Amino acid sequence: MKKTVVINVVGLTKRLIGEHTPFIKSFLEKGMASFIKPVLPAVTCAVQSTYLTGKWPSEHGIVGNGWYFKEECEVKFWKQSNKLVQQSKLWDDLKQKYPDFTCANHFWWYNMYSNVDYSITPRPNYLADGRKIPDIYSQPAELRDSMQGALGTFPLFEFWGPKTTINSSKWIADAALLTDKKHDPDLTLIYLPHLDYNLQRYGLYFDIISKDLLEIDAVVSDLVTYYEALDARVILLSEYGITNVNRPIHLNRLLRKEGYLAIREERGLELLDAGASKAFAVADHQIAHVYCKNTSEIEKVAGLLESVQGVEKVFYGAQLKEYNLEHERCGDIVVVADKDSWFTYYFWLDDAKAPDYARMVDIHKKPGYDPVEMMTDPKDKLVMAKVVGKLIRKKLGFRTVMDIIPLDANLIKGSHGRLTEDKDDYPILITNHKEVIGKDTIEAIEVRKIIENHLLN
Repeated sequence: MKKTVVINVVGLTKRLIGEHTPFIKSFLEKGMASFIKPVLPAVTCAVQSTYLTGKWPSEHGIVGNGWYFKEECEVKFWKQSNKLVQQSKLWDDLKQKYPDFTCANHFWWYNMYSNVDYSITPRPNYLADGRKIPDIYSQPAELRDSMQGALGTFPLFEFWGPKTTINSSKWIADAALLTDKKHDPDLTLIYLPHLDYNLQRYGLYFDIISKDLLEIDAVVSDLVTYYEALDARVILLSEYGITNVNRPIHLNRLLRKEGYLAIREERGLELLDAGASKAFAVADHQIAHVYCKNTSEIEKVAGLLESVQGVEKVFYGAQLKEYNLEHERCGDIVVVADKDSWFTYYFWLDDAKAPDYARMVDIHKKPGYDPVEMMTDPKDKLVMAKVVGKLIRKKLGFRTVMDIIPLDANLIKGSHGRLTEDKDDYPILITNHKEVIGKDTIEAIEVRKIIENHLLN
């Protein structure tokens, strides 16, 4: 068994490797690389599960970052149980063949309750008074305390939300090094999300993202230098490429106007009632799953969605099989945006009636993905003063909410999820072990075998 490390640099593409990533550029030039043909949907949970199982979403069941849980009549995003992945992972099979094999997983998704030997994943404390306290979940349990004792509390609010910084990726990297020094696992998986933030905020605007590229390059340099000194095989890879967008599409508002959406009003604010809706969309970046209560409505709803400006593909029925999405969790209809567009979850027609969670960072309550959670209103010059005031109120024991997220989807300039046309925007796999890949482009389901070949030669 050869020591192997897989570093997931979110959003990394050939287009981004250059003067602002000198170490990664050097690693590429000395090693070997392949483009990875994107998965549909090209989003975190679906892609990671495809890489680790070697199976398509139609087989492993992770059809997005979230979906409609039909038995509960609820849309749920960012669930964490490894049991949701319906195929065996790489480490499952290696443990059966090689009883001494060990694996560490740092922040790849569906990490919780897996049978890796050492795992760390984000898990805030949700207190009875409404507060959300940064924390992590680990296996073994004592790893949580030793990590945060050595590195400080995981910087959750710099991992997602308006205050994201390199500190969260740096914390994850440092935690991986501590795990390695103490336990020396055969396979280590490391998730570095830093590029995800400003690439979605600003798109491929290098005047801004050059700083982010330099920051993640330095973290990658520290990791690779450490592991190569141990003669480890190192893989850098990514899940998707982020490209420029300029058109948010509000599918649920359209379905509402056509009488398909059911809305509840509570305390003067509106909520989407998925269980009572005739049809509704679960938006996830540039893809949306549309669920219909009656199968007789599918063709009519699909025709309505095909007429929307910015929609590139609408498919259902037998067509789902062509895209490896034929699974019970999948929407009855799948909608894909064109290269300039992305889908919001917005369903209200009047901002005054938007639900309270719309103006907050609240990834578990929103019935769809919301990148605007990374923004504050650029027109509000007092927003940071408001944040400070709210924090003071919280510390004094008063109940308050961080309702600082704008309702302007036009602020988002980068997205992902569709199948990009230009290979420079494909995800990429780079390795320092040249003997294991020999193709310019690989399928996403081949990544698992490549990692296994690194381990077993």
